[in-house]
Amino acid sequence: MADNESNNLICNDESEDISEILRVRRDKLKNLQDDGRDPFHVTKFARTAFSADIIKDFETTENTEAAMAGRIMAKRGMGKAIFMDIADDKGRIQIYARLNDIGGQSFEDVKRADIGDIIGVKGRVFKTRMGEISIHCDTVELLAKSLRPLPEKYHGLTNQELKYRQRYVDLIMNPETRRIFEVRSRFISFVRSFLNDRGYIEVETPVLNTISGGATARPFITHHNTLNLEMYLRIALELHLKRLIVGGIERVYEIGRVFRNEGMDTRHNPEFTMLELYEAYADYNDMMDLFEELLSSAALELTGSYRLVWYGEEIDLKPGWPRVTMAEAVKEHTGVDFNSFTTVEDAVKAADGIGVKVPEGRDASWGQLLYECFDQRVESHLIQPVFIIDHPVEISPLAKKKESDPRLTERFEPFICRSEFGNAFSELNDPIDQKQRFLRQAELRKAGDDEAGMMDEDYINALEHGMPPTGGLGVGIDRCVMMLTGSTSIRDVILFPTMKPLE
Repeated sequence: MADNESNNLICNDESEDISEILRVRRDKLKNLQDDGRDPFHVTKFARTAFSADIIKDFETTENTEAAMAGRIMAKRGMGKAIFMDIADDKGRIQIYARLNDIGGQSFEDVKRADIGDIIGVKGRVFKTRMGEISIHCDTVELLAKSLRPLPEKYHGLTNQELKYRQRYVDLIMNPETRRIFEVRSRFISFVRSFLNDRGYIEVETPVLNTISGGATARPFITHHNTLNLEMYLRIALELHLKRLIVGGIERVYEIGRVFRNEGMDTRHNPEFTMLELYEAYADYNDMMDLFEELLSSAALELTGSYRLVWYGEEIDLKPGWPRVTMAEAVKEHTGVDFNSFTTVEDAVKAADGIGVKVPEGRDASWGQLLYECFDQRVESHLIQPVFIIDHPVEISPLAKKKESDPRLTERFEPFICRSEFGNAFSELNDPIDQKQRFLRQAELRKAGDDEAGMMDEDYINALEHGMPPTGGLGVGIDRCVMMLTGSTSIRDVILFPTMKPLE
């Protein structure tokens, strides 16, 4: 079957004008059902072995009996004997079915079996004359009938959009896809173990909220019918976790989905996975130490090296990442020294000189201009791991001000290969200051900035009970997995990414 024909078959919805291949497969199923042997009535198959284990331990498994199950991926007939390749959870193995061994009815069933069918086999482990480890079958049982063909074997599933829409086919056909999601699972397990070993407690906080807060982002809005109340899908985990710090849980974290109603590209999906953690009596320097150790040790554990290749760049995650202020980074890459300006007008003129403008609806303040210069002219130059520290107050409504310069906050973002990996602060724990910043965010929102935060009176109430000095960190799990697997699209590391429905 041609590759484009196969892709059309798995892409198109079933219609009255069903294709010949689909009709033949349904006819085969109907014949089995009419004969009282409906494979979909099978409820269980007792496996004793997996393909990779049989192959890896062949010295001990040779000539032993094995029962395994999997999907037929290839099939070759030789008269009264048939060879098939079966894929299970751990790999692939060849099976050998002979008429004299399994009987006439079973052999006919094997002959009629299609690529994609799921079968269970029992037999003896052996090695063929060609040296391939195989199972010599005593019995073969059809466990599920595949009614649609898989993509043509030599080309696989190569249509990128189709891979995202039909991840189940992608996982069947592409071992690399399976590897990516195994790495993702191992990374999340590593993060949990890393934090648990350091005394952190994992919690769960609400996904639905009556206000949007904890980050600067446009939320998804929904409606609760019983309460007749507008609600928001969370854009961050922050404010609930810091309430727990107030309550005396001094090291806390959550790994969970957050939702932002914003643009989609290779690095952004409307729903994604965040890690947020908070530690009482710590500051943003402690959070830098922790993040550096977390990501570098994860790379070493999962890939065997601190060195990775991503977007064609060789990245070195060995600990010892530089810490550069935002103003220093802007000066290094643009020549503009924001620390030398005495008026906002000086900053506006300098930003104009390098073609940087403040987006409509935001104030052209010193801090906002500093951030825009960094965002528009510096980020694209950051290849090796670096902490960009000391962000302006205007863009950091939840971070503590620097004692040495109240225009700035104790905040950092780690950057690797032009990508931001997280966000962290010495958390603002002054309820009076926090309320003023919430009010400023509310003014911006009223003026038309729908990414600005809202007033959270209950969070202010929590702070008024007293929150200790605290360090907080948010990390994008998906972006970490992208780097660890060398993936260049966030859709490659999310099992079911958001897709526009087909017309």
